[in-house]
Amino acid sequence: MSLSLSLRSKNLNSVFYADSYHPIQAGSIDGTDIVPHDNAIYRAQLCSSIGLYDPFGDSKATGDPYCTLFVARLSRLTNEDTLRKVMSKYGRVKNLRLVRDIVTGASRGYAFVEYETEREMRRAYMDAHHSIVDDCEIIVDYNRQQLMPGWIPRRLGGGLSGKKESGQLRFGGRDKPFRAPLKPIPYDDLKKLGIPPPPEGNYMTRFQVPSPPRRERNLSDREEDSHRRGSKDRNRTKGSRKSSVDMDEGHYKRSSNHREDHSRRRSSLERSGRYHDRSSAEKEHRHRSSIDAEKHSRKRKEIDDEHSRRREKYSRYSPRED
Repeated sequence: MSLSLSLRSKNLNSVFYADSYHPIQAGSIDGTDIVPHDNAIYRAQLCSSIGLYDPFGDSKATGDPYCTLFVARLSRLTNEDTLRKVMSKYGRVKNLRLVRDIVTGASRGYAFVEYETEREMRRAYMDAHHSIVDDCEIIVDYNRQQLMPGWIPRRLGGGLSGKKESGQLRFGGRDKPFRAPLKPIPYDDLKKLGIPPPPEGNYMTRFQVPSPPRRERNLSDREEDSHRRGSKDRNRTKGSRKSSVDMDEGHYKRSSNHREDHSRRRSSLERSGRYHDRSSAEKEHRHRSSIDAEKHSRKRKEIDDEHSRRREKYSRYSPRED
């Protein structure tokens, strides 16, 4: 009992999204209904079972479906120029088709926007959802008409989302996902009707964004991608080798310049050292010469003094002539 209560409390804020379309499941809030609850679902189920709707039969639905977005809840006053300006914020718009009434020509409030690349489409898919255009909050989804298996449009009783006042809410899409079931799941009945069961254990939160389907690549595309990646790797290798050679050359140039600078500094130091040695030797020689001259002058003075004393003595003792 406690385990079931914990599972229910855990699933209160969990949701999941539909990968394929089934009219009966789309009319269920938790994706587990096995009986249609309004006449529109009966009509959609009939169209689905006998194949009355061809998703690729629309002559106006041109372009790459993997690069095309479905934009809904537009203002009736929004025109092609305004919508193109808004959607160009997310990438290069290749084609734009605002769906209009056949008789009156008035906007029906939704459009299809094709981008140049799939990456630009995914950027708009992530960022343009719930943005404001002409005071209306728009919703953005991928091109389910051509990419969702079993799709039935709103005019035949199918579609997704909707307003509560209409009594024809459809679940499983980006705006109104399925809630995690709080009651036992009838697996056998769902299997008989061909309805995929809820992904127990793999639920998402409302803050997580479901990823649109990706393009299936064949063998030639894979080989081309691998060849492109290989060429990029080779170019990157060549660039790295060239950069390493340039680095080696630059290192050699820097080292040679460093050696030249070192040799110049060394030679200048040696020259300054020799000049210093020569100047110090000359100073020492001059100092010694001055000392020798001073000694010689003192000795010469002593000799002169001695000679003068002798002459005085000789003159004092010598006899005088009469």
